[in-house]
Amino acid sequence: MLVAPILHQVAEAAKAMLRAIPNKTADELTRDELIHRQLASSHRQRLSPRRTAGDFDAELDQEASIRRLERRFVEAERAAVRAEARVVPTDPAGFADWFASLNATGAGQNDALLPWLAEHARSEQLSWFLEQSSHEIHFADLVALTQVNMPIGPKLELARNLWDEAAHHHTSQEFRSIPSGVVHPPKPAIETIAWESLALGNLMVALATARHYAFQSLGALAVLELTAPTQTNFVRTGLERAFLRDARAEQYLSSRANFDALHATAWLQHVLLPLVTSDATLAPVIAEGALLRLNAQARCFERYRREFASTRRVVACFEYADEPTPASEAEPKRPPPTVPRAPAFRPVKWREVHRSKPL
Repeated sequence: MLVAPILHQVAEAAKAMLRAIPNKTADELTRDELIHRQLASSHRQRLSPRRTAGDFDAELDQEASIRRLERRFVEAERAAVRAEARVVPTDPAGFADWFASLNATGAGQNDALLPWLAEHARSEQLSWFLEQSSHEIHFADLVALTQVNMPIGPKLELARNLWDEAAHHHTSQEFRSIPSGVVHPPKPAIETIAWESLALGNLMVALATARHYAFQSLGALAVLELTAPTQTNFVRTGLERAFLRDARAEQYLSSRANFDALHATAWLQHVLLPLVTSDATLAPVIAEGALLRLNAQARCFERYRREFASTRRVVACFEYADEPTPASEAEPKRPPPTVPRAPAFRPVKWREVHRSKPL
């Protein structure tokens, strides 16, 4: 039969297309894409351990140029959320309620991408989705950079958080055998990552490494912990449905969501609220960081939906049967199978391809 080889070729073509952002010349890159590829490349070099400084003066000149570029980016992002941040409650109770509400009302939190990943995404699409964040500096490192010279109370909680994150990350290495590296994808080349994903990572590095953005960094990291459990649960459901059958991995993903939920509470109670209580003027600054993170993430979700939608247009002449087969195409009735059958495939006319579940 020729069907199996054809399906294999289709799957491989889809996987290759999903994993590659088309190579472009400098003239073909948009301004935003060019900026964020430059920033991401600089961050990766600057934050990687090295034995020597290389050409120190040349690197210093280049870093000064990159930092100016980074500042213009962050200030433009801040301008977009400043009005919203200014009206955030500054009393501790009001701020706590506002912050907790971001898990339901924050930008991107009700994006159709997440339930689509849980219910319809294929394994290569889920792998590509996870790969988009695998280039980012680890959360524990961002916490370590942010906590420098913070007040002692919040600093102690950040130290506990850093230790938990580092230890949890270390024990999770046993799950590297999961198909396609879905828990810990290998760090990809910057060229294969969508610029919106790079922008999110660039934002987090900029906030954590510039001390004049330290309180915005706290807000961004705290809201990441707040929103991570919901996203993890959607992705876990998709992985279990698509191809994940490793009990250890399922346990890891479940514990990861619970782990982040506990940390989100600790961030609010022992980091954010003590700072707002001691200085009410910090409330809009911390809020600004949370809003910056959510907006950048929402931009990523929008890009991912476009990627997956365009993939459906060009990938397939076959798809999983997701509706009753028309009578004219129905096969003769057969006795019920005694063992589970693989999902049925049927020919799909090109006009039908984009009709699958909308994002």
